[in-house]
Amino acid sequence: MRLVIARCQVDYVGRLTAHLPMAPRLLLVKADGSVSIHADDRAYKPLNWMTPPCWLTEDAGVWTVKNKADESLVITIDEVLHDSSHDLGVDPGLVKDGVEAHLQELLAAHPDTLGEGYTLVRREYMTAIGPVDLLCRDADGAHVAIEVKRRGEIDGVEQLTRYLELMNRDPLLAPVAGVFAAQQIKPQARTLAVDRGIRCAVVDYDALRGMTSDDLRLF
Repeated sequence: MRLVIARCQVDYVGRLTAHLPMAPRLLLVKADGSVSIHADDRAYKPLNWMTPPCWLTEDAGVWTVKNKADESLVITIDEVLHDSSHDLGVDPGLVKDGVEAHLQELLAAHPDTLGEGYTLVRREYMTAIGPVDLLCRDADGAHVAIEVKRRGEIDGVEQLTRYLELMNRDPLLAPVAGVFAAQQIKPQARTLAVDRGIRCAVVDYDALRGMTSDDLRLF
């Protein structure tokens, strides 16, 4: 991974245009080829980025990042404050807690819980940026990528969005729909998911395990 802190401006040209004026920023270049631009806020979310497959060309004072769709990020560098590269090795991946891992296992065994006619293609379907929890087909045979969380928050929606963007570039998979499945889904995460065309599914962990409540019910 390469970390560059530089005073720069960034111009994106593609489906739309965007401009970041000159300011100090962190430029992050990962081993998968992705390039992202960060400010000292917004937690994990970059100001702009280019996902793989993409290619970085460095000229004097200008970085140009292009992808197969001929979109480009042009980073004009006024001053480099820091430039270092680090080998992070092989990442072991996210270790899910027991409930989340078991929830994924149960949904893999009962994919029709998430949609009528759903069938499992594969658990932990690997993409260039990490594994999708479940890859299924719907009743019409179209692919569905499913991200499973115990608590559904915005970062989970962002994660699924990145998977979908990449998978929909693969003609053997596309079109790929998305389902965000969790025991609880926060309102902000639901709003973001709907805005991005991702369906939300609240799942009952105890019901999937075959447990029934002894509480009295009116109906």
